[in-house]
Amino acid sequence: MDALIDVLVGERLRVSMINFAMHEDDLELAMADPHTMIGSDGLPPGTGGKPHPRLTGTFPRVLGRYARERGVLTLPEAIRRMTSLPAASFRIPDRGMIAPGHIADLVAFDADAVIDLGDYQDPLRPPKGIPWVCQAGRTVVDNGEYIAPRNGRRLTPKA
Repeated sequence: MDALIDVLVGERLRVSMINFAMHEDDLELAMADPHTMIGSDGLPPGTGGKPHPRLTGTFPRVLGRYARERGVLTLPEAIRRMTSLPAASFRIPDRGMIAPGHIADLVAFDADAVIDLGDYQDPLRPPKGIPWVCQAGRTVVDNGEYIAPRNGRRLTPKA
């Protein structure tokens, strides 16, 4: 306990930790439930230490490993769990679907190739199979390379 407090004080509370507490079977069981949404709590770079590989790997892992390779979800269902289901559940208008008047958050990916590549040694390694990303109407990834700064903003639910 003393060592933990020393680290927290010494780093002015800017620390992160990776905890291994999940089991693959439990993850697949939860993912199979139709109410489960896909998201990540990975902390961005600059918050201290190395981020968890899920920061850049959550969505590619679901699409590649759990949808394509293991069949836990169909590809359309995996996409719905990442997009329209969370947008509707959290009452975030104009997001989660491709429709007139909606914000253009789009990801072009190769369903036969998409997969996460990051690991604990190199957690920010870009995923494979995502050549293009448009965030709020602005291209931020082209030919698999980041070409623009983040274009996001905090989303808030509507009543």
